[in-house]
Amino acid sequence: MTNLHTNGIGGKTPQQALDALSDMTLDLTPIQLQEHEMRIEKAQAYMRENNIGALYLNAGTNLTYFTGMQWYPSERLVGAILPVEGELVYLAPAFEIDSLKERQVVSGEIKGWQEHESPYALLVDEVQSIATSGNTRIAIDESTPFFIVDGINKLLPSTSLIINGSEVTAHCRMHKSANEIALIQRAMDMTLSVHKAAASILYEGITTTEVESFINQAHKKVGASGSYFCIVLFGKATSYPHGVKDPQVLQLNDMVLIDTGCKVHGYLSDITRTYCYGTPSAKQVAIWNSEKRAQQAAFDAAQLGVSCGDVDNAARLSLQHDGLGPDYNLPGLPHRTGHGIGMDIHEWPYLVKDNPQPLAQGMCFSNEPMIVVPNEFGIRLEDHFYMTNEGPKWFTEPSQEIDVPFG
Repeated sequence: MTNLHTNGIGGKTPQQALDALSDMTLDLTPIQLQEHEMRIEKAQAYMRENNIGALYLNAGTNLTYFTGMQWYPSERLVGAILPVEGELVYLAPAFEIDSLKERQVVSGEIKGWQEHESPYALLVDEVQSIATSGNTRIAIDESTPFFIVDGINKLLPSTSLIINGSEVTAHCRMHKSANEIALIQRAMDMTLSVHKAAASILYEGITTTEVESFINQAHKKVGASGSYFCIVLFGKATSYPHGVKDPQVLQLNDMVLIDTGCKVHGYLSDITRTYCYGTPSAKQVAIWNSEKRAQQAAFDAAQLGVSCGDVDNAARLSLQHDGLGPDYNLPGLPHRTGHGIGMDIHEWPYLVKDNPQPLAQGMCFSNEPMIVVPNEFGIRLEDHFYMTNEGPKWFTEPSQEIDVPFG
């Protein structure tokens, strides 16, 4: 068996591969104001039902998800307070207020603090003015740095209780809307096109660094700002799930593992393909086929109402049937079967042992039960699926065979 320069592996120059790509984002629409307002309403409904007086959203993904505000986390507090009733209140350094105003999507007063003042005192004052019902539970965005949480905690009265904001944020974000799924779908389509282009430029002697650079260029060509992340591994390095510190040089009959993704209007892709540059050994074929079966077993198990843990277990049982594992033992699967995806590359829910979270419509997952054969090679096939009212649906069709990585 050989796939050298067939089935899309090798045979093109980088320029030829780039010339075959084009912008795939021109017909897309980002998330609109109405959807942000619906997200806020859903969060507030949950907060009322669970006696949460306010949710603090720190600069970053959660702030953008609920408000549309794009701002970066730093040592200066920038965020918003979402009260259980009423409008958002934004908090920012006074000198940044005009910059926030031009980025504002959801309306709300922006209150500023001067450089010598405590932003935590401003936040606590706002929270206390909101909590008129006597509700003292305050949810803090789970991504908020500790120094901010510590500053808030020192100023809140002892009767107040800070809770992990993921109780609210995960409740909202893990169920994707049709608009979100459409954006993720396009990001996946873009990255799959980039994967095909990257496979086509391989040749004996190319370095992983050269392939990573090409993938970044290719993601730009299809309309992204570049690669959101990129892992390229050859040979024995493929047995390290997230890579090694030094570049590798491609040799004939090496295994190739490429894991990459991009961002489109705030939503991410994440696809891994593993194949052989040349002729795979019988062992590589057998392990690749075990990986394929485990990925399919997880997909088949992913039905509405089934727990995330049971999906992970389905993949592990498939591997164990093939003499791999069990559990996290190697050769076998050293990590969870999958993760959620959306505005963050890894988000809720997780396909991991003993996770009782039931699968529900709108949830999106990676499916990547990687097999590691220590000091030899690794096989990761990673595609994502989302839950519909009829069960799971692939964002991208999985690889068919070790020498047919793209169908």
